[in-house]
Amino acid sequence: MYLISVTKALMNLGIKDIDTDYNNYKHHTDSYALRYNYERNFKGGFSEELLYDFENDLVKQMSAFDPVQEIKGAKSIIQFFREHQISFCFATGALPKPAIMKLEQCDIWYDEQLLATSMTHVSREGFVLDAIEKAKLFYNKSTFDNIVSVGDGIWDLKTAQNLALDFIGIGDKNKEILLRNGASQCFTNIEELKNTLF
Repeated sequence: MYLISVTKALMNLGIKDIDTDYNNYKHHTDSYALRYNYERNFKGGFSEELLYDFENDLVKQMSAFDPVQEIKGAKSIIQFFREHQISFCFATGALPKPAIMKLEQCDIWYDEQLLATSMTHVSREGFVLDAIEKAKLFYNKSTFDNIVSVGDGIWDLKTAQNLALDFIGIGDKNKEILLRNGASQCFTNIEELKNTLF
């Protein structure tokens, strides 16, 4: 559903030659999908304003589909973090409005001050570092004793490794490839992870 929405939003910007092999992109982010495909089709002229047009149309395309379903345990672990005063931040390759739309459809608590997206960074490393800085500001901390990145894709693991962060993998779909590439902790779902805390 999401990648179909991305493709349609790209087409609505006049981009006809679209590389839909999104899993093999250099960066798994909305902003990279736009920049990469725009530059494949047009010589120069890429404007940051296009990001906002793309973002707005992406939300429109998403509205044509059923609301996204919560990843099992996502809502409860955010509640758990808040109840136990565990600092966290959302880092996503999506643009802000689509990310917020998905969080709201799943009824997951969020604060925009804790949302780091690909609006400001094409690379995942960029917005993960941004997320850390946002969390420091939000929780009024100069540093964190330990930072753990949680994700379900090989790109999430590679980003954590590139930034020397601890990593926890979620989901059985990519479990083997995550373990093969250096992940030391992988859980079937978020609820299983939550059960290991405290």
